[in-house]
Amino acid sequence: MAIRLFDSLSRELRTLTPSHADGVYRFYNCGPTVYAPAHIGNFRTFVVNDVLRRLLELEFGAAKVKHVRNLTDVDDKTIRRSREENRPLAEVTKQWTDKFHADCDALNCLRPHVEPTATGHIKEQVDMIDVLTKKGNAYRAADGSVYFKVSSFDSYGRLSRVKERELQLGSALSGKSHAADADEKEDVSDFALWKAYKPEDGDNAWDSPWGRGRPGWHIECSAMSKKHLGETIDLHTGGVDLLFPHHENEIAQSECCNGTLFAKHWYHSEHLLVDGKKMSKSLGNLYTLDDLAAKGFSPMALRYALLMGHPRKQLNFTLDSLHAAEKALATLRNFRSTLAAGGGDAGTFAAVFAALDDDLNTPGALGALFTVVNRGSAGVDAATFDRVMFAFGLNLTATKTKTSAPAEILALADKRWAAKQAKDFAAADALRKELAAAGWSMLDRKDGYSLEPIKK
Repeated sequence: MAIRLFDSLSRELRTLTPSHADGVYRFYNCGPTVYAPAHIGNFRTFVVNDVLRRLLELEFGAAKVKHVRNLTDVDDKTIRRSREENRPLAEVTKQWTDKFHADCDALNCLRPHVEPTATGHIKEQVDMIDVLTKKGNAYRAADGSVYFKVSSFDSYGRLSRVKERELQLGSALSGKSHAADADEKEDVSDFALWKAYKPEDGDNAWDSPWGRGRPGWHIECSAMSKKHLGETIDLHTGGVDLLFPHHENEIAQSECCNGTLFAKHWYHSEHLLVDGKKMSKSLGNLYTLDDLAAKGFSPMALRYALLMGHPRKQLNFTLDSLHAAEKALATLRNFRSTLAAGGGDAGTFAAVFAALDDDLNTPGALGALFTVVNRGSAGVDAATFDRVMFAFGLNLTATKTKTSAPAEILALADKRWAAKQAKDFAAADALRKELAAAGWSMLDRKDGYSLEPIKK
């Protein structure tokens, strides 16, 4: 079956097909802002995107999928963190980039083929802004900042239906006259492409035709997707929180600059709730992977739990759901141990893939999987079962016991385990030495690993 996925722009299910002559499916998803650890709500989106990436590879072949995911390493949050900790911006963002990678590896998420950074693509962003100003879609304010003129793009709002929802965005949408705001914008609906230098930015500024400054948040994705995937991409994904204004602004600036369609397909995953409430530090229900590891739960249990709800519906996460996920994984692990190398029926799991191909229906696919498991292993072979596990991204050998090891040690151990599973033994050995130097011994087991402090 072909993969059919809901398109946020057309509001209909559409079949995913490569649109370029080389047959490569071009896929972009917004990555993290690297100033703090990602929480499990962030990882719901990244896990959903990982399953989608895996299905695309199964559908078109691994060589025919190109996946790009950016890293936002300069913005108000990263600069504020750098200033608060009195550390260079690059040092802060590297710390949290490394942590993000370790968490993704622990969750068995495939690395993107390209992972560009905002600071590594300043020229590309400046070039796009320059085109937009020359075309009349952007203007320079008195302070040297550059803003996109929303009124210059007639199709603004078509993704988020912002006009239909009658949001008050200013004269660009309402037709009313507004004075310039404190940022010297011509209209309150306009958004920043380039931010003029301010003393609190410190050393985080670059030269441009409009003076020293730094790019606004939205322009980075347009510039990086253009460089690495071309002017038109096949699929753009992200969390529903990015639909407006970020993705709406990407469309406007990309299509005005390039004069062509930006993305053929848009897909957004919904929010994660915790115990029926929105996650927040004040409620004490914001979890990271390290928080859950400290409670004795494996990253694979979290991955499984995040797949238990349809990606386009809000999912209520509870610790009980992690207990259920651990039991489900144990059942799958035991089932896998009974399977022979070959001789199975290739169509045994057809209902699993039918559900996944039908708008990424992960709970339906898990239900179909356990229908097969509950019938027993007759007619099922290991290779076919492993193909299903690849689609879900479930590594049945990756479990982790409860340990009192600190967060940075857990991250190193997860990274080493992922390297070993990928048969990157040189990296695994190097990471084992790092652990030993930090005073920890890592013992590999058939079903995972354990950590013990080295006795002196």
